[in-house]
Amino acid sequence: MSPADVLRPMTDDDVPRVLELNHRHVELLSPLDAERLARMRGSASRSDVIVCDGEVAGFVLVFSPGSDYDSVNYRWFAARYGDAFDYLDRIVVDDAYRRRGLASAVYDVVEASAAARGRLVLEVNIEPPNEPSLAFHRARGYVEVHQLAASGHTVSLMERTGRTNGRESRQNV
Repeated sequence: MSPADVLRPMTDDDVPRVLELNHRHVELLSPLDAERLARMRGSASRSDVIVCDGEVAGFVLVFSPGSDYDSVNYRWFAARYGDAFDYLDRIVVDDAYRRRGLASAVYDVVEASAAARGRLVLEVNIEPPNEPSLAFHRARGYVEVHQLAASGHTVSLMERTGRTNGRESRQNV
């Protein structure tokens, strides 16, 4: 499966499916309704659906520097990295499509896009814990740069710089 074949831009017709997927995983994300999703799509540098077997199997939202996105996590990275990051806000893959390499294919595309800015950044829940996600990101070379706690969640803020081995020096924070 080619990573380029996995993603396509999200359309209005995809919104009900995206909202359904977000709702199923809301404990690891944040609530999302049609109005908020529309605002996010308007600010995002990527708002794509993940396609498998001709079906919408998931979605991904990425924000670049200069966005008016109101996420405290995005704002933390923006204050520290200026224009040297892309922020992966959320990725969801439907349980029925897991273990097919979709997340890895999406990350290949998103990381390649972020490499021009120097790093891809994101957050992963550590309270409540999301151990599979932490393990996935560590295996791809992401390192924790900070933790934030708000609204009953504690997240690990992570980055992966443009190099591929995950051992490169990171900017002081």
